Parts: sequence; C-alpha cells; structure tokens
Amino acid sequence: MRLITEVAAEAGIDEKHLELYGKYKSKLSPSLWDEIKNKPNGKLVLVTAINPTPAGEGKTLTTIGLAQALNAAGVKTVAALREPSLGPCMGMKGGATGGGKSQIVPADDINLHFTGDIHAVTSAHNLLSAMIDNHIFQGNELDLNPQRIVWKRVMDMNDRGLRSIVTGLGDGNGTVRESGFQITTASEIMAVLCLCNNLDDLKKRLGRMLIGYDHQGQPVTAKELKAVEAMTALLKDAVKPNLVQTLEGTPVIVHGGPFANIAHGCSSVMGTRYALKLGEVVVTEAGFGADLGAEKFMDIKCRQAGLTPSAAVLVVTVKSLKYNGGVPKEELYNGNRAALLAGLSNMERHIENLGKFGVPVLVAINHFEGDSQSEINDVLEACRRLNVPAALSKVWAEGGAGGINLAKELKKMLDRGDNSEFAPLYEDNLDIPAKISKIVREIYHGANITFSPAAKRSLAVIDRLGLHHLQVCMAKTPYSFSDQPRLLGAPEGFTMGVRDITLSLGAGFAVVITGSIVTMPGLPARPAAEQLWIDEEGQLQGLV
Repeated sequence: MRLITEVAAEAGIDEKHLELYGKYKSKLSPSLWDEIKNKPNGKLVLVTAINPTPAGEGKTLTTIGLAQALNAAGVKTVAALREPSLGPCMGMKGGATGGGKSQIVPADDINLHFTGDIHAVTSAHNLLSAMIDNHIFQGNELDLNPQRIVWKRVMDMNDRGLRSIVTGLGDGNGTVRESGFQITTASEIMAVLCLCNNLDDLKKRLGRMLIGYDHQGQPVTAKELKAVEAMTALLKDAVKPNLVQTLEGTPVIVHGGPFANIAHGCSSVMGTRYALKLGEVVVTEAGFGADLGAEKFMDIKCRQAGLTPSAAVLVVTVKSLKYNGGVPKEELYNGNRAALLAGLSNMERHIENLGKFGVPVLVAINHFEGDSQSEINDVLEACRRLNVPAALSKVWAEGGAGGINLAKELKKMLDRGDNSEFAPLYEDNLDIPAKISKIVREIYHGANITFSPAAKRSLAVIDRLGLHHLQVCMAKTPYSFSDQPRLLGAPEGFTMGVRDITLSLGAGFAVVITGSIVTMPGLPARPAAEQLWIDEEGQLQGLV
C-alpha cells in the first residue's frame, strides 16, 4: 500500500485537506470542497448487475478493476463505493472490498470498523430511540401515542432474534410497547447521511424524520423532540467522505452504506460530488441487481442530487446466466448451453430496463476460471444481437490489465457523449400508487399490485398528509424481478404484493415493503464469522 497522502497528492488533494486515520485511510475535510467546488464535473459511470446469485457476480470487483484499468489507460479516474456492513461480513456475504488483484485497501479495516461511520449512525439512531421512550416516560409533552411509534432501534449485525421486541418491561422502565430492531444500513439516518449535501442539509433532513404520531393522528418529528443537534454531534465526522486506494493506487472515496434491497443502495452524494471534481471519470456502483440498485440510483440519488450518469456497465457472469436458466448452484461449473441461453433473458431484461433511463449500456462479462470460450461467445453474440457493446473482464486475476478492453469500450462510449437522454423513470407529480405501478410494470414486468390492509392504511396517511411528492424506495427480494425469490430469469405477468409502506421524510422517499422482505437480516446456517481467525502474527484471516 502507498501512503494515503501520496494517493491524495496524485488525485490533486493537498495534505491540509486530509484528516488522517493512520497511514492508509483519511477523511476529506470540508475545506477541500471549498477549493474544488467550481471545477467542472467528470463523467459519472454506474456499475450495476443482473440479479444476484449464490455464485456472486462481482459488481464491486468490476467497479474497482475498471477504475484501475481506466487509470492505466491514461484516464484520470476515481471510484466511489459504499462502506461494507458488519452484518453481511459476518453473515452470508463475507467481505465487500473486491477480490484478487482488484481490491480496495486496507481491506480488513474497511470491512470491519473502518473510520466508525456506521457506528456513528447506529449511535445517532439509538439516541433518538432512547429520547422517544424517555419523553413518554417523563410526561409525554408531545402527546405521542406509544402504539404509533414508528422509530425502531438498530444495530450493525444480522440478528433475527431482535426483529420483534417488547420494551419497557419491569417496574419503572417506561411504557410497555412492541418495537424491534433494523440493521443499521436500513436506518433512515444512513439514507439521510448519503443523500445530504452538507452538514446544514443533514440537520434539516434529520429534523424532518418521522418518529410517530400523537393521539390525534398528527405526525411527530425528530425536530419536535429536540434531538437534532445531539444526533448531528454524533455524525459530525461521519458526514465527511473517506479516502482509500485500490491495490494499484487508484483513489477511492468510500462513504455511506445503505442496503439496496431495503434502502436506496448508493454511496453518498457528497462522496460522489467530491469524486466528480477530482476525476475525469467517476466509477460508482449501486447494490444488488439493476432492478433495485440502478433504479434507485437513477430515480432517487440522481434526481435528488441533480446528477447525470453518462453510462451504465452491466456485470454479467456465465454462472449467473446458467443459474437464471435453472441450473442449481452446485452444478454451475458444468457446461449447460441450454440453461445459459435461457438465462440470457435476465440480462436482456436489465439491458432493456436501463435503456428506459436513456443511459447507454456496456456489458462486462466477469470471467471466472472454468468459463468456456463457447459460453463466453454465446453471451457476446447475444449482446451483438441486442446492439449492445460488451467486453470480457479479467480484473480478478489480472487487475487493471485485465480490464483494458472493458475500459476501451467504455471510453469509446463516453467520447461519443451518449448521455443527453437521461431521465428518471417516473415524474414527481405522480401519486405514490402510480409511482409504484410504474416501477412494477416497467422495470419488474409485473401485471398487478395488491396492497395489504396495513399498506392501505399507510396510503391513507400519505393522502391525508399530502405526501405524494415523495419518491419510492422499493424493498424487495434482490434475487428476482418479482417479490418471489425463486422466480428467476425474466418473469412477467405476476402480481406484486405490497405488505406495508413506511415514510422516510428526511430521506425524501416512501419505503414500499413487498413480499417477505425484512429490515433485519438473519445469519445463515454457516455464518462467515465461523471462518475468521487471527494468525500468530496478529493478521486477520478468512475475511473474503
């Protein structure tokens, strides 16, 4: 690893703008923004993927490798990524810093506590939770209805046992009520942190957050509880973007970590804006498949921040196509042309969907050992048939050198300037049901939507409070276009079930909860935590 001061200097950042966390990590001071804010923006490229599979697609890997390849090709490039959450790191996913020769470093630090941003969000969120219960205990001046508190607690760990809890049990411990925990990355404070423009905007957004309703049914916010300044104090450093590097020394701004299946799934607006002023090209990613991460990137992040993406890179693997064609995980390394050809429908659907945002698409075929040339040729032929450029990517094995062909194809696309048609999918003036319908019908290809009694009550509240201007954040399984994880490929004509709708007024969207999605994940049968160990030299092993 190079010293972060050296990486910063090559990116055009003076050391006076760095707030160092050791030798290899740094916060970026607001003074840097004052210096660079009037510079022209670079071009913004989103890396997304087809629906994820147990085999892994390598979206973050491709983002890192592509950024390295562009720099190797002489294009000054900065990557912008989300921070990993401890929950998935200790659960099913493991680390989230790339792999092979395309990683961000120091990987162990980034995967675990990093600079403490996620812990700060956890603390700020739970401070508000504690102040709510204390306010009711101390006399309830705001007349909060204990049965209509919508603000839960959070922790940065997968723990299904905390999804539903009862608080206030025992003498003198406050009002007994049902509540629960979410994972920190689903906290509205994480969304607010990632969508705010600066510290002042952060305060305003925190103040708008809905905590519950009074006995007359009127909304009560964090501002009314006088919690905003204390929460901001806990977040004052977390709001500053973090600078790290790839194995090849490419600068990477890592900031914020909302999930894409239960939150909006994009790294921070502030981090992206810093990157756009520092690089000719900024390569960023959004979580899970394009039906979730990319849609929210376009409809929420770009809309709120006024960003215009220049291109989208869709990551595809031979194994993921075979999985979408019906091959079980344990047989994905075997040849199965019929399944691969069937699974191409998933890729084709995502290409079609990205085109609805007016953004040109480049397909990156992430190469795995064992992929046959004939299988790769089938994917390339499908892309030619769709008139979509594609390139094989070997960035895991070769780093930036393995992404040169991908970088060349992207550079051609960017030089043509094909981004003038970008537009979000739906208009702001549509009501919430119409926005949901637009996403379900045009992105998922569903035919019908059903609303549970709870969802209908939420819609009535939205209507009564005049909140139809909010954007829509779909909480949905990442494994299928539908709300049914086992419905693979490119299903259509299905019915999407909306279980509930929650309001994130500080973030500016309504969270639409579908199917069996939960906001607190559980651990798998064999958690990744079981594989971690510290060797005799004190080095962490097993975090992959």
